Amino acid sequence: MSAPSAPSAASGPPAPSAPSSVKPPPFDPGDPLGLDDLLEPEDLAIRDTVRTWAADRVLPHIAEWYERGELPVIRELTRELGGLGALGMSLTGYGCAGATAVQYGLACLELEAADSGIRSLVSVQGSLAMYAIHRFGSEEQKRRWLPGMAAGEIIGCFGLTEPDHGSDPAGMRTYAKRDGSDWVLNGRKMWITNGSVAGVAVVWARTDEGIRGFLVPAGTPGFSAPEITHKWSLRASVTSELVLDDVRLPADAVLPEVTGLRGPLSCLSHARYGIVWGSMGAARASFEAALQYAGTREQFGRPIGGFQLTQAKLADMALELHKGILLAHHLGRRMDAGRLRAEQVSFGKLNNVREAIEICRTSRTILGANGISLEYPVMRHATNLESVLTYEGTVEMHQLVLGKALTGLDAFR
Repeated sequence: MSAPSAPSAASGPPAPSAPSSVKPPPFDPGDPLGLDDLLEPEDLAIRDTVRTWAADRVLPHIAEWYERGELPVIRELTRELGGLGALGMSLTGYGCAGATAVQYGLACLELEAADSGIRSLVSVQGSLAMYAIHRFGSEEQKRRWLPGMAAGEIIGCFGLTEPDHGSDPAGMRTYAKRDGSDWVLNGRKMWITNGSVAGVAVVWARTDEGIRGFLVPAGTPGFSAPEITHKWSLRASVTSELVLDDVRLPADAVLPEVTGLRGPLSCLSHARYGIVWGSMGAARASFEAALQYAGTREQFGRPIGGFQLTQAKLADMALELHKGILLAHHLGRRMDAGRLRAEQVSFGKLNNVREAIEICRTSRTILGANGISLEYPVMRHATNLESVLTYEGTVEMHQLVLGKALTGLDAFR
């Protein structure tokens, strides 16, 4: 039998043709790339559940909470989020939902579309405090803390950053020394989300053996968490200092499965992944506000959305927004496959937060003076993202992470 002849170089391989009866769906301004086609029905159900909850429980009140600089119903909201399965949702067992990384990311996007402070509450609870216990804790510690945290009955916080040591946690001064079978902790932690309402704090401290993680229950003598006020960002969020003055803990308070910076840094990488998605939620809410406004605000006798410069802004914002969501989805699939690297999380956090801030700023220009009003979400999201830009790794640190990965040369020191 003779082999089939190859197509000529001029003609190339025959192009597949779609059935003539198949037509592409209508263009959807809310999903211009058709990214929902990448999601399974369960993914969409989880996303819609969180979106509905945020619309009912957060959006009607968030401007007031933000203006007052408080989150007065944090315990109530945390229990409701626990009921949704949103706390530690990508963890398995101990009352956790065992959701996929993509599903967790979609939840973060919807929560931050309401407010970055709400997403921060969930990220710190699940991706920092619960993740640390789930990955590095003893079986007894997991059983003691995780079910209550997953249900939202216990709030957790994560103490790594110090007043003088943010990007360089290796220089931390908080110290834990052995005293018989006990540990005694002294030090300060700063900018701690959930701190003053937490039932348990995961605190990282230097020891003679290296950096270790400790579980500090609220009410332990010598431990306090005064709230930080006068913030102009993440105002609808509880932020605290952690004060440890001769805090005595039993031997079983230490996380047994890790020593060194690998522990807290792996937790941060997990939380940064949620930011990759969440920042796109803030960007989406701002873009949607600008798009709606451009269709109704009239100047020079017609809606401003009909002018070329406004359309150029909207087109550029849509490009960066949906490229960012596509990037987040890609990283989520890699995490679900066990192939996601910390450098790739830095790629996503650096790009998406930076682009989200630019989308908020451009949206503000479309809204004009109304853009600074709390009647619209744009300025609130913009100021919140200024915190998201620097916490869990500043722009400069993620640039250096990527620079080292690209060149093989360490520029940190």
